[in-house]
Amino acid sequence: MIPSIKSSFLTLCFCFLFSFTCWTKTTPAQAIDSILIERPLTYKSINDQLKFFQRDSTQVKDAILRFTKEKYFTAASYEYIKLGNIYRKHALHTKALEMHQEALIYAKKASNQEFEIFSLNMIGVDYRKMNAYESSIDFHAKALTIAEKINNHSNGILRSKEVSYNSIGNVYILLEQYKLAIESFKKASAIAAESGNRWSVSINNENIGKTYEKIGEYDEAIFYVEKALDIDTDLGNHFGRMICYNRLASIYLKKNNAQKAEEYIEMAIPIAKSVNSDFYNLLISINKGKLAFAYKNYEEAETIYLKSLEEAQEKDLKDLQTNLHRYLSILYEANDKPSEALMHYKKHQALETELTGLKKAQYINDLIIKYESVKKSEKIKNLSAENRISELKHERQENIWIIISVLAGLAVISIYLFYRQRQLKSERNILDLEQRLMRFQMNPHFIFNALNAIKLHVIQNEKKNAVYYLNKFSKLMRKILESSLSKQVPLTEELETVALYLQIENIRFNEQITSTIDIKTDYNLEEVPVPSLFLQPFVENSLWHGLLPKEEGEKVISISVLEQKNHLLLEVKDNGIGRKQAAIAKSKKELRKKSVGITITKELLANFYKKHRYDFSISYTDLLDATNNSEGTLVSIAIPKK
Repeated sequence: MIPSIKSSFLTLCFCFLFSFTCWTKTTPAQAIDSILIERPLTYKSINDQLKFFQRDSTQVKDAILRFTKEKYFTAASYEYIKLGNIYRKHALHTKALEMHQEALIYAKKASNQEFEIFSLNMIGVDYRKMNAYESSIDFHAKALTIAEKINNHSNGILRSKEVSYNSIGNVYILLEQYKLAIESFKKASAIAAESGNRWSVSINNENIGKTYEKIGEYDEAIFYVEKALDIDTDLGNHFGRMICYNRLASIYLKKNNAQKAEEYIEMAIPIAKSVNSDFYNLLISINKGKLAFAYKNYEEAETIYLKSLEEAQEKDLKDLQTNLHRYLSILYEANDKPSEALMHYKKHQALETELTGLKKAQYINDLIIKYESVKKSEKIKNLSAENRISELKHERQENIWIIISVLAGLAVISIYLFYRQRQLKSERNILDLEQRLMRFQMNPHFIFNALNAIKLHVIQNEKKNAVYYLNKFSKLMRKILESSLSKQVPLTEELETVALYLQIENIRFNEQITSTIDIKTDYNLEEVPVPSLFLQPFVENSLWHGLLPKEEGEKVISISVLEQKNHLLLEVKDNGIGRKQAAIAKSKKELRKKSVGITITKELLANFYKKHRYDFSISYTDLLDATNNSEGTLVSIAIPKK
């Protein structure tokens, strides 16, 4: 009797506990009802209440419908971000982009900067996954710009800054700029540590390890991946552990330590199956193929590689297809099957060429499109400036008639002084606008031609040259943009800008130009202010009218800085055809465009030094040999020291 009572009592307790557990468990609908009452505005507060059902796309879609109906736009933005992340996890990048664009729309409707920044970052990640690198960097830069304007950074804002740097680092990896990638990941990791986000610290450590793996520094790679693994283990992050296990397996395979690699693969496999990630299951499968090859189990390796290749083709993962064709080529060569080895090698080469061309050309085309947009914007500014000049001139003429009509008696003097003051102010405004016009109009054809010259390197698959000249071009553009914001710069900076200009122009001369800048004085050029971009027209004249028509011999241009008593002497010297031959060549052209660059520059210098104790001067010297044949031209520009 007693055992029966005890058994019944235990059964009753169990049923009560089970019923209590079921009763206290919150459903998605209940969580949504609750949050609609409070309507929190930060990512953390929303995520704390809704994260438990965010892996279920059906539940997320239901939440979106509810939140949009109730006009709770912040939560709608949150759910669109989560839905986009689900699509991206399954490599459905176009759908992910659409969802994240919706998230941005609702963030703006809610006037919520934290979610606007978050959405911009997610769009940047989507574009990176789709190989649209310029667009990716643009959206991350927009996110960083908004974040930097906020004085007190919440954890959500810090998280968004970390995502920006992380994704920019991944773009640098794709562009093979590995040192820049590591710098970006380390910035991201520092921000994550500042906000106490250990999960993000882990992600960035794994990315740093991945980058070191790509440059062959395997010990550094292992160090950072193991740091990430320690954090993921501590946090119970199974997905992160799986990524780290697979990364360590890949590194140890490259170190020819198959036994260690096998240990990590075995640890990664059950997690990959449990999280149901097709992409990472495929990556782990490829590592299993590499492991079989390392153990010389060629039949097993072949089976795994071919199955993985089929999956990669189904999912249109061209990077993985490229690698798998290379692995199969190596496998068949080792297995004494030359025809199969050659076939897969050719497919590997074809895909690699296609990928390289597409990625680099797309990046350059993005730059050209962006430049065209900037060019249109500058044209609008030019038209606005011209209209303003016209208005000022018209206003000045009107003032003349007003003054003439009111001249009388003793009032003549006061009226004249008033008019004179207005006239001088108007002239200053006109001069300032004309200088701005000169800056806007100086470089458009040069920029467009330079971009197309760089694009030619890309089309010809000269990756190093393309990246080298892109870096030079970006520095030149930055200097031009910075100089447009100020009327004067130090002489050292002007010389740096001219040096970059010569390097870019040399691409268009097929590297035929030899250029030097020789500073023959100890005078501190940092203390010498000059008008920004004033040297460029003289250098351009030497290049295009002196050196370009020269058909034979070395083409040389040199810039020298010498010291005189009260002046610094800048000499631009070329060994071109000379002014006489240049004038003859120009006169033979059917269409002759008048060059105003030098004229405007002289006016600019005259205005710049008009109140100076010492004036400037410009002189030209025709260089002749013993038989009076031209050996080039020397332009001497004397400017006051201070």
